[in-house]
Amino acid sequence: MKRILVLFLCSLLFACDAVTADKLSLLNGYWEISEVEFPDGNTKEYKVNSNVDYFKVEGLKGYRKKVNPKFDGSFETSDDAEPFTIIEQNDVYSIQYKNNLSSWEEIIISLSGDHFSLKNEEGTIYHYKRFEPINISD
Repeated sequence: MKRILVLFLCSLLFACDAVTADKLSLLNGYWEISEVEFPDGNTKEYKVNSNVDYFKVEGLKGYRKKVNPKFDGSFETSDDAEPFTIIEQNDVYSIQYKNNLSSWEEIIISLSGDHFSLKNEEGTIYHYKRFEPINISD
């Protein structure tokens, strides 16, 4: 009985982060990398980030850009943005990027309102958490 309960609780926990079409809009907003898992098993934690990723998703298209948070709560950014398309194949959602120089893909392996994870083609997993600005202005 305990095994069934443990399995049920684990599946419920993972279902909360499962990627579905109706959850893709959760990508919208500012995100910072909290941890990176490398294919060799090593990890690197990020306590502070000087850059934040901004995602804008509408339907299955969107863009991603790097921004630099400022102490007044605003962001410094350039006009550079990486457009993408979200593709679903066999209940797996991936973000596909293509520009004049290259193309690449990242698989969305988990997604919730507070965090998400992407796995790139080399097998590196990037864990993101929702960015919370620090505002020190009066």
